Amino acid sequence: MRLPIRPDAVLVQAVIAGALSFAHLHDIANAAGQHGWKAWAYPISVDLLLVAAWHRLRTLRAAGSPARSAWIWFAVALVASLGANVATAGLLDLDQVPDWLRILVAGWPALAFLGGTFLAHNPLPRAEPQALVPADCDPEPSIGLDLEPVREAVTAPEPAPALPPAPVPAPGLVAHARKVAADHLTATGTPIDLDTLTARLGVPAPLAQSIAAQLT
Repeated sequence: MRLPIRPDAVLVQAVIAGALSFAHLHDIANAAGQHGWKAWAYPISVDLLLVAAWHRLRTLRAAGSPARSAWIWFAVALVASLGANVATAGLLDLDQVPDWLRILVAGWPALAFLGGTFLAHNPLPRAEPQALVPADCDPEPSIGLDLEPVREAVTAPEPAPALPPAPVPAPGLVAHARKVAADHLTATGTPIDLDTLTARLGVPAPLAQSIAAQLT
């Protein structure tokens, strides 16, 4: 399956700008006495230093470290590229290159090598590792802090109120109750209930319950 090729305006512009800058650097190096493959190597050296400095700059900023050194080498490569572009705009006679420009072009390889080495081999600052606390070791508690868990107060249930002791009926009252219960059974054919017994005897309900317990 073929992917559709879509022209990217930014990419096209970058290619055009890079090609023009490459040609300007080549012309300056050639005019300064660097002929053949050496004239083609100068643009590559300048562009690589520019890209390396920009990459180092982004890495340092992402790590939160000072990026002053990366800025310096980025500015050096940018001035070299921009200076070549401006110099080829008719401001400099390429047939009569001044001596100071010849010195700068001849000294560029050493300067680029120094900058590339510094950007490539200068390690990033590392954060200090935090001390690890063993799993079986409790961290030291802070002074003045109570680390004991708060326990909720549990209210004990109140005991049920003690019932008064059941009254003890007199033997004569029990005998009378037996007679009343027998008469009720003879008249109705059913055993006497507690309410009827209480009404017939005319006693309180607790006393009637004690009497009924002795009748059964």
